[in-house]
Amino acid sequence: MEPRPVFSSVHELPPHLLRYLDENFKTQEDLMRAPTIAMELKKSCLNLDRNLMNLQKNLSSLAASWISRSNSASSALYHLNIKLQNFRLRTSQDGTGKVGLKKIRKILYEELPLLAKEVRRIEIVRIYAETTLQLEALVGDLEDAVYSVMNRNTWDIFQANLSHASSPTAVGQMKEKLLLAVNAMNNIEDILVSISRCQPQWDRLLNSVDARVDKALAVLRPQALTDHRILLSSIGWPPPLLTLEQESEKSSGLPNPLVLMQGDKKDRYCESFLSVCALQHIHTRREKRKKNLLEQKVDNSLDLWTIEALVSPFASRAEHHFSKWLEQPKFMFALVYRHTRDFVQGVDDVLQPLIDKARLVGYSAKEAWVSAMVKMLAGYLSTRKISVLAERYEDRDCKPEVTSSWLHLLDLLIAFDKRMLSLASLGTPHSQENLRVSMLSIFCDRLDWLRIWAKIELKDAWKKLKVDLKDERAWIIDTKAKYGFHTATEPEPFLLSTRQEYKAPLIAEAAVNITSTMIERSQSLPNILIRTQFIRLSADRFLWKFLNLLFQHCKGAQLRSGYTENETLMSVSASINAARYCESVLREWSADVDFLEMSIAEDDSHIQADGLDDRGCFFVEQIKSLVELETDWLMVIITDLLQQFNTLTWEYVQNKEKWGQGQEQEFIGTENIVGTQVLTLSVEFVEALDSLRSQFGILREVLNSKDFLDLWRSVAEGLDHFIFRSILMSNARFTFQGASQFKTDMRALFLVFGPFCVRPEAFLPCIRDSMKLLEMDEQHVNQLRVSLKDAEGNESMHLHGITHISCNQAEKILSSRSFGV
Repeated sequence: MEPRPVFSSVHELPPHLLRYLDENFKTQEDLMRAPTIAMELKKSCLNLDRNLMNLQKNLSSLAASWISRSNSASSALYHLNIKLQNFRLRTSQDGTGKVGLKKIRKILYEELPLLAKEVRRIEIVRIYAETTLQLEALVGDLEDAVYSVMNRNTWDIFQANLSHASSPTAVGQMKEKLLLAVNAMNNIEDILVSISRCQPQWDRLLNSVDARVDKALAVLRPQALTDHRILLSSIGWPPPLLTLEQESEKSSGLPNPLVLMQGDKKDRYCESFLSVCALQHIHTRREKRKKNLLEQKVDNSLDLWTIEALVSPFASRAEHHFSKWLEQPKFMFALVYRHTRDFVQGVDDVLQPLIDKARLVGYSAKEAWVSAMVKMLAGYLSTRKISVLAERYEDRDCKPEVTSSWLHLLDLLIAFDKRMLSLASLGTPHSQENLRVSMLSIFCDRLDWLRIWAKIELKDAWKKLKVDLKDERAWIIDTKAKYGFHTATEPEPFLLSTRQEYKAPLIAEAAVNITSTMIERSQSLPNILIRTQFIRLSADRFLWKFLNLLFQHCKGAQLRSGYTENETLMSVSASINAARYCESVLREWSADVDFLEMSIAEDDSHIQADGLDDRGCFFVEQIKSLVELETDWLMVIITDLLQQFNTLTWEYVQNKEKWGQGQEQEFIGTENIVGTQVLTLSVEFVEALDSLRSQFGILREVLNSKDFLDLWRSVAEGLDHFIFRSILMSNARFTFQGASQFKTDMRALFLVFGPFCVRPEAFLPCIRDSMKLLEMDEQHVNQLRVSLKDAEGNESMHLHGITHISCNQAEKILSSRSFGV
């Protein structure tokens, strides 16, 4: 007979057991569950025992590891202790303690740093070993997942039975295995990113792991895309193509299989889509890490693999139609645009939520769809059309015909780009600059084709300019009034903005428009450096040719026989105005954001030569040359005016005796009015003033206001020095009557400049100050001579308003005065 169990008293039980019994046995029915509760308690006890044993094992292993790692440190401390004891003994025996001091210095400065370095090395080795073991385990899991994905039985099932391949069970298994592989790669990538940041010297470990992961990824990617295309085929993608002949019969758009998906088909497609996106995400992440490690710029224009899977079967069907339209490429563009437009909204509605769910930041389904369709057509044209045209362009006999074909194809490419950009940006906040859609990306990888395009554009532009040059109005300056001299002061517009305000001929506006058109045609080039190179090869060279044309037009105006002087001034002024207008336009363009970015990119890539003064200006060399042309030919006009004035006043300047003669001297228009002699202009001076007045009238009408302002001020400065040196500083003697005549002539000269400013004498300061000296009486002259003597040695004087001649010159002018008459 079994002994009866002996139960402990209630008061002897621990409090937590009492709480447990009270919670589980509240009613009579709870007693029926006693065996179940006992089994649960038994299982819990077994689990706790197992955990306790595991903790004991881990504790033992950790203790052993700690003991093994601390042996070297204990040994070092033991030897250090012995050395310190020896140091005490030796120090007590040696009163000086020099030997002990050397020992302690050796310990502190040599042995302790070596010990710390060794401990650090051991720690790094331990971390390296643990990281290697962790990566080995993760890479093993990845390779196991890849092996299961590529299992031969599964592969045979997928190849043999398409309907079974798209079944929920098969898709679910493939998705699960693919996600296991993606998770393993993500974990591996986390560790590799940490290594590349903290331990870049472990490059061998990085390379070995990358090599194995790349092999796995090279197997997973085609398999995942193949499975995804199988699903696309099962839902009826791609839809049948509608050619131009069929469009009239079927005016309504084709049904989109992506929109028509329902039930299990839609679920399976979404799962496959997310799996492929996850695989691309880890692939993109790895590429970014590698390129950052190599100090390369990251390319964020990677296309979506799932969108490429949509376009690939469409391209295989479209090539059949493209081959028939090689001589009429406009039908290719129409077909691609039609199908892109019909399916763009459905692609955006169905796939954009999946892209957002996959957390692919920065990707747009609509943009990726349009971009993939553009790349498909661009790839076909580059291999079957443009390459043929590039080869035929080298044949001189076929060059005119090939040039026409090039221009026609380029017009189609640019127009197609604009239409596709409108599709990609329809209903989205993306700006045109952010869209990665362009047919002109063909030229980014083929610089030889880019040069051919630039040559063709340059020749076509120059041909258009030659047509404009044949117009008889090409060089005519549009003036508001006839040529004449206006004595009334008129306001001059110095803030110029339009061609009419610059008085530029029509040929200048034609050149600016042609250059702007060439630049605009390159705006779709996706690479900023390629766009810069195209502008340098086309628009840049066109501007140099136009600059040479302006120079030849100025040169021809001088050499052309039968030209009157006024016609020569008008011809040269037309070129100066054209250069000034082009300069203002180029400065305005260079301040634009696009040209600033191109200039910065050009400087960073060291394309442009070093040593430029203005690196922020894109057209800096052209602007400098235009300014040089304006300055040089403006100086030619100024020189001609001064030389002509010198020729006409030769007798006037050489006749120095006239200034010292008395009242018997005859002057034109001399009259006695109330005992006062009224003098008029000298005969020799009239023709020079009339000629200068006439030429100023013409130049004022035909030359832009900025350059005319510089011109008349420079002429005034030249005449001021010429008359001052030739007459006043030529040892001529002045009587009172001669001084009065000089004053009358100079006032007439001031009147020539009167229409351009309120105080013309301010721009002829030497003549003005000399007139003040000559009109002084004898008493004031003597007083001024005393002041000059006191100021002897000074360069200039500020007495009696005389500021622009030196003391020596003032003394010479005063000495020329004669008060004997």
